[in-house]
Amino acid sequence: MSMINADPAKTEAMRAQFELPAGMTYLNTSSHAPMLRGVLAAGQAVLARSGTPWSGTDADWNAGVERVRALAARWLDGDVEGVAFVPSAAYGIAVAARNLPLSGGGDAVLVLDGQFPSNLLVWQQRCMETGARIVVARREPGQDWTDAVLATLERDAGIRIATLPQAHWHDGAMLDLDRIAPQVRARGAGLVLDLSQSLGALAVDLARWRPDFVVSVGYKWLLGVTGLSLLWAAPHWREHGVSIEQHWSARDAHAVWRFDPQVIPPYRAGARRFDAGGVIELQRLKMFEAALLHLQAWGARAVLAHLRATTDALDAALDDVGLSSWNTTLHAPHFTGLRPPQERFSTVVAALREANIACTARYGVLRIAPHLHVAPTDMQRVVGVLARAAS
Repeated sequence: MSMINADPAKTEAMRAQFELPAGMTYLNTSSHAPMLRGVLAAGQAVLARSGTPWSGTDADWNAGVERVRALAARWLDGDVEGVAFVPSAAYGIAVAARNLPLSGGGDAVLVLDGQFPSNLLVWQQRCMETGARIVVARREPGQDWTDAVLATLERDAGIRIATLPQAHWHDGAMLDLDRIAPQVRARGAGLVLDLSQSLGALAVDLARWRPDFVVSVGYKWLLGVTGLSLLWAAPHWREHGVSIEQHWSARDAHAVWRFDPQVIPPYRAGARRFDAGGVIELQRLKMFEAALLHLQAWGARAVLAHLRATTDALDAALDDVGLSSWNTTLHAPHFTGLRPPQERFSTVVAALREANIACTARYGVLRIAPHLHVAPTDMQRVVGVLARAAS
């Protein structure tokens, strides 16, 4: 399917490609994407063959790995040599923390207020080890995240690393990396991007942003599975970076099997040196491949257009019933966060569950994150439930 359309028949056909029970409105892609039937079938096919480990060859295996690497690279400026497979975003960020220089004497790492733990904990540990410090960008009243980050960069000359998302995990509030990245680079600081809440939905411009490392899980907007995530490394780190684990499959195949204890086998080419051991398991690999092939067939622009139309419909419906004040200002085109009055929050959450509408409800925010299985017209039902619960 090359086009995504709001026509009811086509919308229903799209929904039928996902493993979803009848009557459910699933709005929790920012936590875990709904499973595509094609992805599930790919995993089941591998499981059915798992009793024959003698089938297939190393060449088949390697070809499959590189095929999926190339599919994933389409979402990262098409740069196949920059892509590594890791088990989690946290693992990828740990690679970045292992390699980017940081020391005491005033060095600092810039994070967002309320940043997701996977992109905070490793920097806290690194700062504890080096004597560096964490600097937190906090929004002033009426300020967006972009201006908050730029103001923090301006205030603190000690920032050596900025580690940021493209959209805040909590409510979809956007960061303008076109404005932020040049300012990080102008001061010679390292840039790490966690795109777990945007890769697969929003376009990236790595040539413009020039990050050192980029990470993303595979099971959210890329529609894959847990346990297989992506790490992208800039050209410098593909040549000079050091992995946080050492295993034979990340090394030159000829040299590693010479068993010479005095000679360290060279890494494989590109970011493959950062491939984690054991995570490129056949079932995960085939399921991720199936997901990426679906996204490729639909087309990145069509996916984003549908997601934008759906959240636009949500925004309009909220405005129609006088609830636009709940919405996140400048939210991402693919998900947002709603803030009902605190005294009505539990009532609103209960009403959504009663209506079989699934979303994340946490810290006073309802995170609304649809994918292609949700039509723009579905948002009217969602907002109707919200309005009744709020009255």
